[in-house]
Amino acid sequence: MNILEAIKFGSDLLKEKKISSYILDSELLLSKTLNKSREKILTNLDADIEKKNFNIFKTFLIRRSKNEPMAYIFGEKEFWSKNFNVNKDTLIPRPETELLVDKLVTTFKDKNISILDIGTGSGCIIVSLLSSLNQSVGTGVDISKKAIFMAKKNVTRYKLDHRIKLFNKSFENIFDKKFDLIVSNPPYIERKAIKNLSEDIKKYEPRMALDGGNDGLDLIKKVIYKSKSILKINGTLAIEIGNEQINKVSKILNNNNFRTRNVIKDYKNNIRCIIAYKNK
Repeated sequence: MNILEAIKFGSDLLKEKKISSYILDSELLLSKTLNKSREKILTNLDADIEKKNFNIFKTFLIRRSKNEPMAYIFGEKEFWSKNFNVNKDTLIPRPETELLVDKLVTTFKDKNISILDIGTGSGCIIVSLLSSLNQSVGTGVDISKKAIFMAKKNVTRYKLDHRIKLFNKSFENIFDKKFDLIVSNPPYIERKAIKNLSEDIKKYEPRMALDGGNDGLDLIKKVIYKSKSILKINGTLAIEIGNEQINKVSKILNNNNFRTRNVIKDYKNNIRCIIAYKNK
């Protein structure tokens, strides 16, 4: 079998399973199998594939046909021009979160700050921030031991072990330190809405990274309450929120002595992130 025939085989299989990106996914999975770029395989369509490689390719196709996300099959996901190790114990980094990183890097460029990343997951936010904020240091916490293990791999991958400390603990158990910036992408989906998510999300991504409780605000409230005591005066809280949560979250912030400075809209024009400052 050659490359063209393999791509068609994969595309047909995925199309039958109603995977919308069936051609692209087939090409990318074959690219991973052969350890060659997609461009390379598409310019060598007549090249033959060894049987053992075709069997590996079929294994990947079966996983994808069951709606397993491509990022988990690949074992990594690009975020902010870096590749991050991910698996089913970590949320897959989203392009919308890159907008938050962009804003924070611009805001704190050339400053020396301490950062806390609450619910660090794969570590993509704290690693991306500190790879650009060269004078700063950071701490990442997550209640998932397996997520912290993955985050450590990413911290080491980008040689930031000396500036990022990771802890398998709840942020509510932090008492002995204050930070200049707290950043968090907490679970913010209403529990009843999880069943409406696409199959690849609700079947494979960690539920505790999605479930924001009955109103979607459980963890957001806790992050805001805790940030009051562990942010320095005039410190910054940057938090990702769900669609149409801006009014409720703004009210919670105001009631807890924060003033909103910026909101960030995602690619669909929904307010996705809110940046607030702690009043004196």
